[in-house]
Amino acid sequence: MTLADKVFSAKKNRNKKIRSVIEAGVLLTLLYIIINSLFVFAKYEPYTLRNAEYGSDEGFVAISYFGVDRTGTNSLIGVEQLEHHLEVLKKNGFATITGKDIQEYYKRGKALPKHSLYLNFEDGRRDTAVFAEKLLEKFNYHATISTYAENLRNNDEKFLKSKELKDFEKNGFWEMGTNGYRLYYINVFDRWNRYLGNMNPLVYSHLTGVLGRTYNHYLMDYIRDEKDFPVESYLAMKERVSNDYTMLEDIYKADLGYVPEAYMLMHANTGRFGNNADVSAINEQWIRKLFKMNFNREGDCHNIRNSSVYDLTRMEPRAYWPANHLLMRIKYDNVPDIQFEPGDVDQYNEWNVREGAAEFRNETIILTTLPQRDGLMELKNHEALHNVRLTTELKGNQFGTQQIFLRADEKLQNAVRIAFENNHFVIGEKIDGVYRKLADLDLHEFDGKEYLSVEEDQKEVALHEREVFVRYAQNTTMAKKQMDALEKERAKEVRSVRQGAEAYIPALSYHARLDRKLEVFLKDDKLTVLIDGKTAVTNLKVTNVNPGRLFLGAGWQGYGYSQINLADDVYDAVFSELKVEQLLDGERSELPVLYDVHYSGMQKFKHQAKRKWNAVLDWALQIF
Repeated sequence: MTLADKVFSAKKNRNKKIRSVIEAGVLLTLLYIIINSLFVFAKYEPYTLRNAEYGSDEGFVAISYFGVDRTGTNSLIGVEQLEHHLEVLKKNGFATITGKDIQEYYKRGKALPKHSLYLNFEDGRRDTAVFAEKLLEKFNYHATISTYAENLRNNDEKFLKSKELKDFEKNGFWEMGTNGYRLYYINVFDRWNRYLGNMNPLVYSHLTGVLGRTYNHYLMDYIRDEKDFPVESYLAMKERVSNDYTMLEDIYKADLGYVPEAYMLMHANTGRFGNNADVSAINEQWIRKLFKMNFNREGDCHNIRNSSVYDLTRMEPRAYWPANHLLMRIKYDNVPDIQFEPGDVDQYNEWNVREGAAEFRNETIILTTLPQRDGLMELKNHEALHNVRLTTELKGNQFGTQQIFLRADEKLQNAVRIAFENNHFVIGEKIDGVYRKLADLDLHEFDGKEYLSVEEDQKEVALHEREVFVRYAQNTTMAKKQMDALEKERAKEVRSVRQGAEAYIPALSYHARLDRKLEVFLKDDKLTVLIDGKTAVTNLKVTNVNPGRLFLGAGWQGYGYSQINLADDVYDAVFSELKVEQLLDGERSELPVLYDVHYSGMQKFKHQAKRKWNAVLDWALQIF
C-alpha cells in the first residue's frame, strides 16, 4: 500500500467514525425525545388545604374526553389541544379530585376545593393513556380511565389490558372506571328509517355515514323489530341485561381484582337508567349493587350537593373545541369565577370584544359566542377604513355564522356584511338599521357538486349497507343472503334531480368543519370576493360607501343536527391569518398594511420553530 493509499484509508476511516458518531447522536436524541414524550417519572401529589383554594360549597365539574390522539381526529382530541384545555383549567384554579373524594362529598359532607375537577377518559384506548399521561404529570392532574370489560380480553391492541391498567395506577395519576361490559348497538335504523337491526362497533363505524339518530345502546331498551315492537319477553330482557353486568363483574374481579367504582352509563340523558321503564329498573338494581357512583347524564358538567351520586352529569368536549368554548360551557353551567383565555395579550389588546370571548393563538383569532347568542369584536383605532383588501382563512364549523363587517358604524346600523352561514356564502349590507341581502351562494354548488336525488341517495345508502353486511357476515349463509339483496339494489333504476326527482339536501351536522380561504376587495361601491382562489362575486354594487370600522362576528344558529346526542349551545368563529391592507389607485406590488395577525420577529421565529419541532416529534413517533 502506497503512502497515498494509507492517507486515503485513514481519512475514509475517520469520516466513517465521524458519521457513526453523528448517527448515534441522532438516534440517542430521537430516543430521548420518545422517552420524554411517552414515559412518566413523577408521582401525583393530591391537593391539600395549602395548595388548593377553598370557599363556599360549589360542588365539582366533571369532564370526560372520548380519547386522545397525537394530532387529533374528528372524535379524539389532539395532544396540543388537550394540553391547552388543561392549561386554562389550571389557570382557573381547578384541582382534580378522585372518585373517593366524590363519594365522601356526598356521604360525609367532605369539603372540596372551590374549583374541583373530575377528569375522565373514555373507552380505555392505549393512545389515550400514552399521550394524556404526560399532560397529567405536567399539570399534576389525576384522571379516571374508563374501559369496557370485554376489551380487557379481546385481541384488539387499541385497548389497554389489565396488566397495563395496574401499572398505570402505581404513579397515582390514574384510577379505573368503566363504560360497561361492551359497546353494542341495538334497534338501529338508517337515515331513511330502514331497520338495520343490531350491530357491533366495527359494523356501526362503517355505517355511521348513512345512519340517522334512531338507534340505541345494548342496555337501554328491549330489542325491537322494524315496527318498534319488542321481540323479547320481560324475562329474556332481564336475563340479557343481567348477563352483561355479571360478565363485567367476573372479568374485572378476575383481571383487576375489583370492580371499578365509577360507571359511565351508555347512553346518557334518558331521564332514568334506560329508555324503557322495565329496562331502567333492571339497570338501576345492578348499578347500585356494583358501583359507588354513576354518571347518568351528559351535556352539563356541574354537580352539586343535592345531586344524586347515581345521577351525576359529565360534559364530553368535542375534539375541535377551543379553550374558551370549554370555559364558556363551564361558566354558564353556574360555575363561578371563570376567566376566559385571551391568548396573545398584545394582539388581544388591539381589539374590543363586545360580546362573547376571544383568543389569539397561533396566528388565529377565535371568537366564541355566549350560549345561544352571538360573539362580536371590533378592531380598535381604525374607525375610518374605506377601500381595503382583506384576506383570511375561516375554519369554524359549517353550521353557524362566521361574519365580517366592513365600513361599519359604532352601533352596526350601517355596514357591509360578508358571512359564511350554514355552508352558504352570504353578502349583505345594512343601511340605517335595515338589512338587505345582496348575494347567497350554496357552497356545495359553488364547489361544482350536484345534489343527489332522494331516490339516488336511498339507493346509495342501501348499497353501502349491503356491502358492509356482506363483508362482516357471520357465516356464508348470511353473506349469500346479503349478496342477493345487494344485487337487487344494484338493479334498481332511480331518477336524478335533472330527471325530475326530488333533491336530497342532507342535514348539516354542527360538527362538520369549514376550511375556506377568503379574499375580499372592497373599493368605492364595488365588492369582489374570491373563495379558495375562485371568484364568488365580481364588482357587486354596494350602497354603503362611507368609511367605517371592522368587526368580526360569530353566530349560534341553533342546535343543528348531531347523530350522537351532544347538544351544544356555543359556537366558535375561527379567523386564521387575518390581514387587512389599504387599496390604492393603480397597480402596486405591495399595499399598506392596516392590520396583520401574523407574527413577526422573535415571535415568528418561535412559532415556526415550534411547528418544525412538532413535525420532527410526529415523525419520530411514527418511525419508532
